[in-house]
Amino acid sequence: MKVILNDDVKHVGEMGDVKNVAMGYFRNYLFPRGLAVPCTDEAMAYFETKKEEIEARKEQKRKDSASLKDKLEALEVKLEMPAGSNGKLFGAVTAVTVMNFYAQNGFEIERKKIEIPGSSIKTIGTYTAKVHLYEGSYAEVKIVVAGQVSEETKKLEAKKAAAEKKASEEKKPAEEPKAEEKAE
Repeated sequence: MKVILNDDVKHVGEMGDVKNVAMGYFRNYLFPRGLAVPCTDEAMAYFETKKEEIEARKEQKRKDSASLKDKLEALEVKLEMPAGSNGKLFGAVTAVTVMNFYAQNGFEIERKKIEIPGSSIKTIGTYTAKVHLYEGSYAEVKIVVAGQVSEETKKLEAKKAAAEKKASEEKKPAEEPKAEEKAE
């Protein structure tokens, strides 16, 4: 069914767009909420009169998107996460983590608009992620993940290293007599 959107509808279109949607979707969701009207000659004429207003609104969204892109690319995402001495994180940096960082810095960005390579970051390092903006434009943001080794982790790793050293020392004397026995 052909409809004209009265308002922006996620995953469908923007105000003034003519779209084909399922009859049930229109009847049960779009029409009762006032988000769309059937595509008729009267509705087309009405939206033609509002065309300049709709285009001005889209242009404003483009400008806002461009300024947001500049701000996001200028801001470096620095995250400190608990990690082991080998650089692996206890947990992962996901789109939610980045979204929370931006929320703390005054930006409202949806989780779904943040694209992290491999869907999550599990090691310390510097990464590049994409934040999708308006009409296919996106901002490439730099994510720096630093390790935060706790005292408890340091103690556990020291004990583990001492145990490995002790085990390797116990194996060496046991292996040497066997080599001498073979030589006789």
